[in-house]
Amino acid sequence: MRVVTSSEASAHTLLQQGKIQFAITLPSDFSKNLTRGKKTQVLFEADATDPTAIGNAISALQQLAKTALSNELKGVLTPPLSLEPLFEVIIHKRFNPEGITAFNIIPGLMGVILTMTMTMYTAMGITREVEGGTMENLLSTPVLPIEVMIGKIMPYVIIGYMQVSLILFAAKWVFGVPFLGNLFFLLFCIFLFIVANLTVGITISSIARTQAQAMQLTLFFFLPSLLLSGFMFPFRGMPYWAQFIGNVLPLSYFQRLIRGIMLKGNGFTDSWPNIWPLLIFTLVVLLIGLKNYRQTLD
Repeated sequence: MRVVTSSEASAHTLLQQGKIQFAITLPSDFSKNLTRGKKTQVLFEADATDPTAIGNAISALQQLAKTALSNELKGVLTPPLSLEPLFEVIIHKRFNPEGITAFNIIPGLMGVILTMTMTMYTAMGITREVEGGTMENLLSTPVLPIEVMIGKIMPYVIIGYMQVSLILFAAKWVFGVPFLGNLFFLLFCIFLFIVANLTVGITISSIARTQAQAMQLTLFFFLPSLLLSGFMFPFRGMPYWAQFIGNVLPLSYFQRLIRGIMLKGNGFTDSWPNIWPLLIFTLVVLLIGLKNYRQTLD
């Protein structure tokens, strides 16, 4: 996506929210200096939270000043070949200046682990009760479907936070991942993500008849999340059809959320573009699960 803005602050906001990968800042006297043959500078700011995504682009930018504007500067404006490039490229890698891959992988790994465990636990949980016959006792009580779902979800929320605590401890004290955001806001976003995955597991368990079916359906959800969320491959480097599928999966938004909070210090305003899709996903999947919930055994 290419965005043109006259405000440097707006460009920084887009970088902060993860909507753009690079911000190019041209000085106000850029054209004047070029036509007069004076050397000037161009600032390239990169979102370096994912070093792999900007690696090739950074390498290409090093040669930019030698070839750029060759078609525009003709006639008397053509610079002599013996002179240095007319402008200097200044590259500023923000949020991860040293390009440490652990700063990108460890926060993303938290989302991958939560997706796998939360979905699988809940998908297998109710299906196991159906196979074991204990669901009959539950169905004989005047319990609403939403109450059953809440009862099944809450224990796994605690398990999810236990996993998060271990990962955050390792991220901080073992891998040295910076934490610039608010801890309580991060825990709130993690809660939204855990609930989103638990509703997927509940929905799968309401469809599957056996634990084997529940396991297969869980893998059908987990593998696309792993491959198309931006964890294994740069999100913007994927084909458009893959990005479209990735934008449906909650892990894609959680990757941006947690990296933004931990590495950029994002607050609610900057994180909102990735929060509301999680809320909508949870609501839609929850409604599907409620609709498919079996109130009687076949």
